[in-house]
Amino acid sequence: MKKTVLFDRHKKLNAKIIDFAGYMMPISYSSVNEEHLHVRNNVGIFDVSHMGEIEISGSNSSSFVQHLCSNDISKIKVGKAQYNCLTNELGGIIDDLIVYRIEIEKYLLVVNASNISKDWEWINKKNEEYKCSVTNLSDEISLLAIQGPKAQELCQKLTNESLSLMSNYSFTISSFAGFENIIISKTGYTGSGGFELYIPNDKTVNIWDALFNIKDYNLKPIGLAARDTLRIEMGYCLYGNDINEDVSPEEANLRWITKIDTNFIGSEIINKQIVSGCDKKLVGFKLKEKSIPRNGYEIYSKSNEYIGHVSSGTFSPVLSKGIGLAHIKSSNLKDDLIYIKIRKNLIEAEIVKTPFI
Repeated sequence: MKKTVLFDRHKKLNAKIIDFAGYMMPISYSSVNEEHLHVRNNVGIFDVSHMGEIEISGSNSSSFVQHLCSNDISKIKVGKAQYNCLTNELGGIIDDLIVYRIEIEKYLLVVNASNISKDWEWINKKNEEYKCSVTNLSDEISLLAIQGPKAQELCQKLTNESLSLMSNYSFTISSFAGFENIIISKTGYTGSGGFELYIPNDKTVNIWDALFNIKDYNLKPIGLAARDTLRIEMGYCLYGNDINEDVSPEEANLRWITKIDTNFIGSEIINKQIVSGCDKKLVGFKLKEKSIPRNGYEIYSKSNEYIGHVSSGTFSPVLSKGIGLAHIKSSNLKDDLIYIKIRKNLIEAEIVKTPFI
């Protein structure tokens, strides 16, 4: 198992450690509900250094990144970032990622930890025509996410950059906690606002400690379990649950990051889905009674027909009810109610738009 450079800090905080994507990662430090609500109402910090970073540069880098990615890369200015998908020839999602434009001809692709090797092989395979410089920086960079309504005030204590002037999905490379060349990015996966810091490994412990040394904000460490419940409340997809290589962006309701005119890999098949429709779609749902839906639970229609399965589910700490995402047959999208099989019971649920809060 790999460890992030903050592993000893997590152990000292009595974190519950699990194997996640080949890393020993903190799943929680206290209760998941407490950590979740602390991010929604205050500020929390996540060690997400297991995420991967792949740099692509060279004179053909813009064309190459556009060939790989579903969104319109030409819309990214230097200092901006964009949510994206890597797609295969059949339109399935190899990974979802964030693309940062570091320079005119330099991009940083931030990919899921479990997909680093797969993405690396795919990118290099497709690079034969473009001959760009491709570098895997995953083992050199740590990533901290400071999230919550008080994140901006806290982070501002450690940088001279005017964080209030930054727009969502923008970033700056600046000084933070006295260390130069830190990427300060206004991104995150919680829906509560905040920043992500890309840090050279040898500076990470110092920056972690500097953040906790500011006592006015009640900063708390947050584990991956609350990260999951936070993202489900926002209806954000998780790779391996809601999206995979057998699910297209159109099936996952990600048309907003699918720009067919750019002719990315698999765009022709995805365009046919947009024009003709899909057999299945990802939807959000709320349970009508108190229970907890889980990944893999079967879903039935009013007429007791099997129509799909839960891809992500949790008990929402904010709503105090079971919520989730599910893949169901497109023919059932207009149904008022669906039925989740929990143990031996069919629990009523209503299809709702996301985010849930």
